[in-house]
Amino acid sequence: MRTIHLRKTAAWPLVWIYALLIVYASLYPFDNWRIQGIAPWAFLTAPLPRYWTGFDVWSNVVGYAPFGFLLTLALHRTRRRWPAIALTTLAAAVLSMSMESMQMFLPVRVPSNVDAALNIFGAFTGAVSARALERVGLLDRWSRFRDRWFVSDASGALALLAVWPFALLFPVPVTFGLGQVLERLEAGLAHVLADSPLLEWLPLREVELQPLLPVSEILCVAIGLLMPCLLAFGALRLWGQRIVVAALLVLMGFTVSALSAALTYGPVHAWDWVSSEVLAGLVVAILGMAAMSFCTARVCWVLALAALVWQLSLLNNASADAYFALTLQTWEQGRFIRFHGLIQWLGWLWPYALLAYLVSRLSSPGHAADV
Repeated sequence: MRTIHLRKTAAWPLVWIYALLIVYASLYPFDNWRIQGIAPWAFLTAPLPRYWTGFDVWSNVVGYAPFGFLLTLALHRTRRRWPAIALTTLAAAVLSMSMESMQMFLPVRVPSNVDAALNIFGAFTGAVSARALERVGLLDRWSRFRDRWFVSDASGALALLAVWPFALLFPVPVTFGLGQVLERLEAGLAHVLADSPLLEWLPLREVELQPLLPVSEILCVAIGLLMPCLLAFGALRLWGQRIVVAALLVLMGFTVSALSAALTYGPVHAWDWVSSEVLAGLVVAILGMAAMSFCTARVCWVLALAALVWQLSLLNNASADAYFALTLQTWEQGRFIRFHGLIQWLGWLWPYALLAYLVSRLSSPGHAADV
């Protein structure tokens, strides 16, 4: 019983990631904060909104349902004797009330008691769904499947693998090239420091950033596909399992990238991004997966770390073209504004989270090198 009580699970890091996404989506765009002289909790006793749509109801319920599901799942796997549904509903209530209260200070957001109630109901629904899956034995089946396929301390790797498809939804200048942030970071800093003496301290480039050469683009595509595969190789037990998971990850990467293109340009353009460079990168990635599938977990993660640093160096020393800037306008100024707010940080930060995870695991004395 004590082993179950302390069991590690990927649900906990996913809970924290999803909670951060809720905070970001609730407070976006973080501009023009002001004090209105009204108590932050005044929305609780305000009249019910006169106008609402089915989308408002759906988005508030569905937005918190995964939070409730993941938190209940995490409590079930690590604190079986705790009242998971009640604690999850309470945590969702605290989170939702906090977000609605902070929206009182944002001019573009309108706090609502109905939104808060729908958020809590959504989390409760997710919690009940998780408990229902536990009742019918599906969670135990997943536990047995995980024990057969993954090493015991694979929770961090599983969380990163679960987030990777969502990170791909945000448009990127280079296919599978997540983490290209330097150019936008420099522009953002220049904007923030405008009309400030600190602007003079901002380092200037001697040479303007240039687009990637075709060979470099092929390498970035290949490394982008290899990263989740090598991460999984370090957490899987058997060689055959590595081949299956690698094939599924490649298929998922292409499917999500097509979905991103369809959302941006329309369904008829879903596969326009598949260029000769992307196909060449796919071939290089498949060859790399086949060769590295025979390596130990530690070798896979060392190679992943080196390749990731190489890819980030290539991407952040290259510029995005003007066509990509128009693509971002579709997301940032059009119908994808909330969706963009939820996933842009995943696309930017996923490789850096992977970098931190690999460094942490490789430097840990307890890491099983011969898995």
